[in-house]
Amino acid sequence: VQLVESGGGLVQPGGSLRLSCAASGFTFSNYAMTWHRQAPGKERERVAAISNTGGSTVYADSVKGRFTISRDNAMNTVYLQMNSLKPEDTAVYYCNAIRSGTQYWGQGTQVTVSS
Repeated sequence: VQLVESGGGLVQPGGSLRLSCAASGFTFSNYAMTWHRQAPGKERERVAAISNTGGSTVYADSVKGRFTISRDNAMNTVYLQMNSLKPEDTAVYYCNAIRSGTQYWGQGTQVTVSS
């Protein structure tokens, strides 16, 4: 099983980034997918989730209206479009696959929002 995140980097406040997470080794379309983040000295928090079909999404209040989660089951990939980025969005972002108590995690990608 592998979850490989990409797309992180350094961006100025107000900018945008699109994270991708490529999955392999399991039946992607059977799993809900989430994005979490962890800033230095803080607990990991879930920022967005999407159902296995993509028909349902949930967002943390802190990112609602700015971030969009989506998935392409044909490509075994989940995305996180991040707009209007703020310094407080700086964190390592992780994708996560979850189904009936089974979870898989990626290695994370760093997002830094700074001028």
